[in-house]
Amino acid sequence: MLPALMNRSGLSFRLALAAVTAFAVACEKEPAAKSTTPAPKTAAPAAAPAATLRIALVPKGTTHDFWKSIHAGAIKAEKELGGVQVTFRGPEKEDDREQQVALVQNLISSKYDAIVLAPLDDKALVGPVKQATAAKIPVVIIDSGLDGAVGEDFVSFVATDNEKGGQMAGQRLAEVLGNKGKVLLLRYQEGSASTALREKGFIDAISKVSGMTLIDPKRYAGPTRATAQDAAENLLLATPGIDGVFCPNESSTYGMLLALRGRSLAGKVKFVGFDASSSVVDAMKAGEIDGLVLQNPIKMGYLGVKTAVDHIRGQKVEPRIDTGVVIVTKDNMNTPESKELLSPDLKTLLGGR
Repeated sequence: MLPALMNRSGLSFRLALAAVTAFAVACEKEPAAKSTTPAPKTAAPAAAPAATLRIALVPKGTTHDFWKSIHAGAIKAEKELGGVQVTFRGPEKEDDREQQVALVQNLISSKYDAIVLAPLDDKALVGPVKQATAAKIPVVIIDSGLDGAVGEDFVSFVATDNEKGGQMAGQRLAEVLGNKGKVLLLRYQEGSASTALREKGFIDAISKVSGMTLIDPKRYAGPTRATAQDAAENLLLATPGIDGVFCPNESSTYGMLLALRGRSLAGKVKFVGFDASSSVVDAMKAGEIDGLVLQNPIKMGYLGVKTAVDHIRGQKVEPRIDTGVVIVTKDNMNTPESKELLSPDLKTLLGGR
């Protein structure tokens, strides 16, 4: 009796278990009743914040006040545009093409969003710029030209009208000399497109004045004040009796000033330079310099970065942007406009950077 009872009990248990399982499966297969209550509306997800754009600014050098002013303008753009971070990186010396090439290549490898470049050499930097463009990194050229195609190899060229600046220098020197005399040209550096155009403009202006004689031995000042002073001293020794002189950038201007002082010619030989620093501004106050052709480097740095950011953000940019050029003399150096160009408050503008 006991085995039979146990068999019947086990059978009953299995039948019950099968029934429960069948019911559960049926419940899973039965579709859920459609709710007539509308689902509550959920808020749209918040837009993700735009990533910060990394813009690399690569000057020709980092020591001269001109490049510090470029940097100050870039920082101003960074603050005003928002969502932008500017990195300032340049070669130690303004004749180190290899270092500038390597810097640009490193920035490409680091996948910066854009590069703003003042090329040391209008030909040596063509390859790296094309590499950046091929890597979908837009390049804006500032200050000095590049032997490439704007709109194809780079986005835009933001710079002074350097040839016009050279012409203004020639006209000023002719004016202070009464349109007669021998004038000397100390060039800056081979491969520098910006200063080559200034030299060309100066030569063109002097050639139009019948009473002026140009002395152009095609001597170059080199990248520093020290090399400029050496070149200027040799040039003055080789060309006695000059009436005036022109130098196409700040370091060559200061080097020539020291050479003229060393020969007791400062204030006697008429002198027009290009760009400003506290030393050459003081010399103009003292009557040792008769005019300085001035760019607007703060504006150039600002527009270089802004143009790169505008391009990335899909806005149309101009292929050529002129940042302006003026000539300042002892007579007009105290106007607000001149003071802003001659003596910018770089310490405040740079903010310790």
